[in-house]
Amino acid sequence: MRMKRIEISGFKSFADRTEFELGEGLTAVVGPNGSGKSNLAEAVKWVLGEQSARLLRGTRMDDVIFCGTAKRKGVGLAEVTLVFDNSDQRLPIDLSEVAITRRVYRSGDAEYFINRKACRLKDIAELFLDTGIGKESYSFVGQGRIEEILSADPRNRRVIFEEAIGISRYKLRKKETEARLGDTAGNLRRIQDIAWELETQLEPLAGEAERAKHYLQLTDTRDSCERELLLYEVGPR
Repeated sequence: MRMKRIEISGFKSFADRTEFELGEGLTAVVGPNGSGKSNLAEAVKWVLGEQSARLLRGTRMDDVIFCGTAKRKGVGLAEVTLVFDNSDQRLPIDLSEVAITRRVYRSGDAEYFINRKACRLKDIAELFLDTGIGKESYSFVGQGRIEEILSADPRNRRVIFEEAIGISRYKLRKKETEARLGDTAGNLRRIQDIAWELETQLEPLAGEAERAKHYLQLTDTRDSCERELLLYEVGPR
């Protein structure tokens, strides 16, 4: 699996729709300072789920939208699409090409798509689990990160190796399962509290039920006596 194409529109300095075709082998992006090299790399991380505006060199997420220049108006949204060659079926989609899209509006609303079908950010993250592709995976190593990784605590470096050997998916499932088990345990505790509260009410309610039953029996006896008395009074003399 490899990235075939990057389509950018309205993202940072890419005001016009721009496509980057990535051929076989190694692709290098070169240019002078301010030419947009970092913007291109950030566009890729953004599509894959980066949620920190600070890591995208902004203060708010809508800062990624082209804001205009002295000669050109800004645009209302930013959209980036990554197109992957999936001929080896590395991604669990029965298509030879998979397109991932993220879109954000000036209002702050965001949309995510897989092959132009609306989805959640979680769906995109799960799609790339154990592929080595993701906003925090070893596929993206920024300036200064290599030394940071090498000098990091072994527990922090472990995350990178877990992604590389393909167990991140199972760790995520374990975390989700543990969260569901925690919710279930909390529900059981609440049910036990309710059951205990109801048990404390059973004895007084049982007494009230017995008195109500006795009252109904007396009421039936009274009604029967009243009917017999009425028949006696209106009967033949």
